[in-house]
Amino acid sequence: MKSDNVKSGLQQAPHRSLFNALGMTKEELERPLIGIVSSYNEIVPGHMNLDKITEAVRTGVLMAGGTPVVFPAIAVCDGIAMGHIGMKYSLITRELIADSTEAMAIAHQFDGLVMVPNCDKNVPGLLMAAARVNIPTIFVSGGPMLAGKMRDGQRTCLSHMFEAVGARAAGKIDDEKLEEYESRACPTCGSCSGMYTANSMNCLTEALGMALPGNGTIPAVMSDRIRLAKHTGMQIMELVRQNIRPRDIMNEKALRNAMAVDMALGCSTNSMLHLPAIAHEAGVKLDLEVANEISAKTPNLCHLAPAGDTYIEDLNEAGGVYAVMNELAKKNLLSTDMITCTGKTVWENIRDCKNRNPEIIRPVEEPYSETGGIAVLKGNLAPLGSVVKRAAVVPEMMVHEGPARVFDCEEDAIAAILGGQIKKGDVVVIRYEGPRGGPGMREMLNPTSAITGMGLEQYCALITDGRFSGASRGASIGHISPEAAVGGPIALVQEGDIISIDIPHNALNLKVSDSELERRRAAWKPREPKVTTGALRRYAALVTSANTGAVLVAPEDR
Repeated sequence: MKSDNVKSGLQQAPHRSLFNALGMTKEELERPLIGIVSSYNEIVPGHMNLDKITEAVRTGVLMAGGTPVVFPAIAVCDGIAMGHIGMKYSLITRELIADSTEAMAIAHQFDGLVMVPNCDKNVPGLLMAAARVNIPTIFVSGGPMLAGKMRDGQRTCLSHMFEAVGARAAGKIDDEKLEEYESRACPTCGSCSGMYTANSMNCLTEALGMALPGNGTIPAVMSDRIRLAKHTGMQIMELVRQNIRPRDIMNEKALRNAMAVDMALGCSTNSMLHLPAIAHEAGVKLDLEVANEISAKTPNLCHLAPAGDTYIEDLNEAGGVYAVMNELAKKNLLSTDMITCTGKTVWENIRDCKNRNPEIIRPVEEPYSETGGIAVLKGNLAPLGSVVKRAAVVPEMMVHEGPARVFDCEEDAIAAILGGQIKKGDVVVIRYEGPRGGPGMREMLNPTSAITGMGLEQYCALITDGRFSGASRGASIGHISPEAAVGGPIALVQEGDIISIDIPHNALNLKVSDSELERRRAAWKPREPKVTTGALRRYAALVTSANTGAVLVAPEDR
């Protein structure tokens, strides 16, 4: 056992004395040591139930003959961090989570790991750590929140809450209605109920083969979630016995499968940051060119909120992620011969998982669209790429041209939108919000929700070198690369310039001559990022300029 390095032999006598200090018995030390990485805390709604999930995992490990050892991982609530300096810290926690989990796992020589995450950066951070450490590992999340219900019976969720702010500013709803949204949008613990980043990544963990069926979709408040956690604790012991490791599971085929499922589900655009980063840690190249290749042949089968009016709990009842994968397999859009954390192949996992509700999961022969839910756009405004959640764009905005309204930070853009300064046809440009320029690559849910709340979703686009949540709707194009802070073309846009968006043809262009762009580039001067603390300062110094590439922090600087 790997843990023999810290518990067996003459030289390990001091180590055993420290295990004695923990109250461990000789019998416990004779069993595999299983690290349980618990992301429990009392500030993130998606994590407030993880103490129960962690305890259920402990029970499963004990039942299967292992010795469970719990240690923590941090997590930020993106909703609470939204719209202020706190959002600058969200994305960097992915790197902190990966680094600190790697340190704990290797320092203590665990034989296996069970990751217990739930929210936006926590899931990809732990997947990155799993690939790095490469000891038998399995995931179980805390599960999604149930959808809320308004007094009139309409179902609701967090993205509606953000949009209600814009609706109130536009005078479309009153204070009483806003308060009703506040009290009903987030009715239970769990990751927010739409196909936002947290639920996207939990579903993709299933698609990767790193979690048992139901991990991405069983609601947080259901007892099935506790049973899933116990079975996960049992299954890690089987993975240890068979020595099945993350890099055996997360190979190139599995990562391409995850991207295909991403396109079918209509996941968050943030997945285009996280999947390449996970692939990088697993030694696999997965870039934005691959994304468009897979999107071109993968149909979009689900329109979960915010793209539609159905929720993760509905996907669960319809058959979950495996049912979606079964649909894709009908057209040979997945590789199905690889091993997964169940100990079975992908095909053995999904072959009996039927689509129980074709209104929630469209049959592969009758998709919402023949192409995937995410598109990568390129052009002279984004030569290295940009990302849009195509499944959530209204038909009227799939092709659009309009004058640029330019802002150098999120706050100024929001003030202009809510102040009625943005008109139909405008393209709102928010720059210097990238990984280095922000620093931290803030999520732009507030401005895009304000556009929707003001009733401009069908008329205005928003582009940024920041990023977008899975909760964003409309022609919201993020992850513009290179970012403004390193002289990317978005830094050269001037007020009133015409911007051309053509999502069907994957194009994003500034209608300015090459010579004029060169003149502006020659006159452009770098700006110092607005950093105030050690964590942001270190992050801004390390971050790569190609922010839509595989990693946010250059591997040689880790």
